[in-house]
Amino acid sequence: MNNSQGLLAPTTPFTGASGPLVEARNVHKTYVIGRRSLEVLKGVSLTVQRGEFLALRGASGAGKSTLLHLLGGLDTPNTGEIWFDGKNLSEFSRWALPTWRNQKVGFIFQAYHLLPELDALENVCLPARIARTPAAIAEERGRDLLNRVGLGNRLDHKPYELSGGEQQRVALARALINDPVLIVADEPTGNLDSHTGEEIIDLLLALRLEKQTTLIIATHDPKIAARAPRALELVDGLVSNGVS
Repeated sequence: MNNSQGLLAPTTPFTGASGPLVEARNVHKTYVIGRRSLEVLKGVSLTVQRGEFLALRGASGAGKSTLLHLLGGLDTPNTGEIWFDGKNLSEFSRWALPTWRNQKVGFIFQAYHLLPELDALENVCLPARIARTPAAIAEERGRDLLNRVGLGNRLDHKPYELSGGEQQRVALARALINDPVLIVADEPTGNLDSHTGEEIIDLLLALRLEKQTTLIIATHDPKIAARAPRALELVDGLVSNGVS
């Protein structure tokens, strides 16, 4: 990523504050599809420290996406617990959990998940508007973030008018709009060519360092996983190299 695209990468590494931010404790997750039960996670435990960058590796179907959804509060385990900043997510009410998720977690998906009827700025501002941030403040943040990811001249473009890499940059800006303490990224380069994917990862890591945000990436790409100080591999619903 070069400076002409609106971002200066920090030069000082961020090691993060001490103490765990998120924990999975003996988590099991099974989906029932018709008459069939599919056990995806079979007792996963892990701890992620504040400010850490963790990569989750594994083949398709290993349970990476399911685990990310659980850690980010998008889904709940059948048994086991997810803890975030000392709080058990299972104890949150059905109304409190979405509010917590909106304020604390930023999501980046392989398929972007932009709303087609909204332009780039509106898509980025959506989580802030859900959080009842005043429109003028949300738009100021959104414009700044889109400038930072090199899309200052694409504010009014709809998703169908943007390339895949541009759409993922919009999704990255959207994930950061509420200053989350945790970003979960599910195969964020999976739909991109290698060059564009590398630019997205460069952007994500630079912004993460700048904002001192905890980051968990699920990927099957060994090059991306190698950039993380710590990587865990999921195999058949289990962490293959023990609990970290």
